[in-house]
Amino acid sequence: MTNQPSVSSQVSAAETTAASTKEASGKGTDISADTPVLLLTNLGTPKTPTTKDVRRYLREFLSDQRIIEMPRFVWKPILEGIILRVRPAQSAEKYRSVWLEEGSPLLHYTTQQAKLLTDRLGIRVVPAMRYGEPALGDVLDELMAAGHRRIGILSAYPQYSATTIASVNDAVCAWMQENRDHPQIRFSRSFPSDPHYIEALVGAIEDSWSQNGRPDFEGGDRVLLSYHSIPVSMHKAGDPYHSECLATTEAVRERLGLSAQECVATFQSVFGPSEWLKPATINTVEDLAKAGTGRVDVICPGFVSDCLETLEEIDQLNRETFLEAGGSEFHYVPWGNDFDRAIDALEVQARALLSGWGE
Repeated sequence: MTNQPSVSSQVSAAETTAASTKEASGKGTDISADTPVLLLTNLGTPKTPTTKDVRRYLREFLSDQRIIEMPRFVWKPILEGIILRVRPAQSAEKYRSVWLEEGSPLLHYTTQQAKLLTDRLGIRVVPAMRYGEPALGDVLDELMAAGHRRIGILSAYPQYSATTIASVNDAVCAWMQENRDHPQIRFSRSFPSDPHYIEALVGAIEDSWSQNGRPDFEGGDRVLLSYHSIPVSMHKAGDPYHSECLATTEAVRERLGLSAQECVATFQSVFGPSEWLKPATINTVEDLAKAGTGRVDVICPGFVSDCLETLEEIDQLNRETFLEAGGSEFHYVPWGNDFDRAIDALEVQARALLSGWGE
């Protein structure tokens, strides 16, 4: 388990990351209104892994109606009266188990990605979070004040869902409603089958096999592609997320030459009593171990940066579940963060989004 820094060092790390974020935004440089800038957006993170900051973060996250599709008058008493009284302390403990010296893993890696993309693209690339800090609206304010009038919004979600990309777009549109002077804005979509993205996933799996040996598929070993789940009701309402997860899985499976039994899509991070997309990752690893599977390799294609869901839920909780149920080897396969192939994939999306600007 990751060493847990003190609360004071966690706050200091958060301040350092915030300073790095401002540095990545390139404030103070001469800007032409025609020079594009790119916002690299991701879900968000608490400022520190303390109960207070986690509660603030969860309140914002779980108040988004794209996340909880329930009338506010029904949901708010549940959120304020039950969830925010219990869940923040539990989640804060989990965050502490994965917190880096640099601060939040998600913010740290997103900031690193922004810096690497800045170098490759030759323009400012700025990290922004849908929930928490650096807040999307605040970053847009800073860019407008700096003179930018062409802004690309690259949502770091390979699979589209109303809970992710649409929510980012909502937040940008809400910011526009509050401001008279609007820049030109372009929104990205998803890229579930893009060859560069698939190469990043396949390359990471093959790198893992080079280190750990190829799984014995004939003996029952499996590769799991674990995606964040969504409620079945959202799927039935027309959210394309499930089909895009399956498209990614099929593309990876084809590149690796694996069967549908050997390479399986599963779903994680279920919240609440509703029916969610299945099969659940944690149930799958337990069932496989009990059935005699000795090894599982798990990669999380929907998470471009490592975060609580990958580092704690998969690499700790699911690992423990598999081994306790009788499994022998559990390999979490990171693929995003600052890996070259992941930056290649993001660069392709960025160039497509910004095409024609600045020419």
